[in-house]
Amino acid sequence: MKHKIVVAITGASGSVYAKILLDKLQQASLQIEDVSIVMSQNAMTVWETEMGNKEYLNLPFRFFEKHNFNAPFASGSAKYNCMFVVPCSMGTLGRIATGISDDLITRAADVVLKERRKLILMVRETPYNLIHIKNMETVTLAGGIICPCSPSFYSQPQTIEAAAATVVDRALDLAGIDISSFRWGNK
Repeated sequence: MKHKIVVAITGASGSVYAKILLDKLQQASLQIEDVSIVMSQNAMTVWETEMGNKEYLNLPFRFFEKHNFNAPFASGSAKYNCMFVVPCSMGTLGRIATGISDDLITRAADVVLKERRKLILMVRETPYNLIHIKNMETVTLAGGIICPCSPSFYSQPQTIEAAAATVVDRALDLAGIDISSFRWGNK
């Protein structure tokens, strides 16, 4: 089965995670039927600030406006089997946790949860307050996966991108996408 994937990009800091995820999804194109992207205006501003470019405009994926409820993944009948929210702001996490489907990002997350498919929230905040932690618990109990943007270092990453890729690789593993990555204990 080929994957149908939604990538939601919010305005949290960490655009590098979204960029690396999208690059790796392009590399895994033989495993993927469709990648659709919804990106908030704040996400575009943060990307341009952090990455110094508008490369998101050149991606070979379909983009949907944040309030376009006619996007195919706004319904379970479209059978998207995975959604990444990367980086996931705490506001987006809170709206998902409480079932507030006031935009395409939160509607798509609600659909993925109700259909019992993979929702991977790559949360990017520090420190967490109790509200954040309880919202993460709620999403986890509903079937979502919290994948904090906390890099690992046992692969000895030499760049920011390599460190961020350790998180993206874990998220892709969680989604069931076969990738080449550092594996603990493999030589």
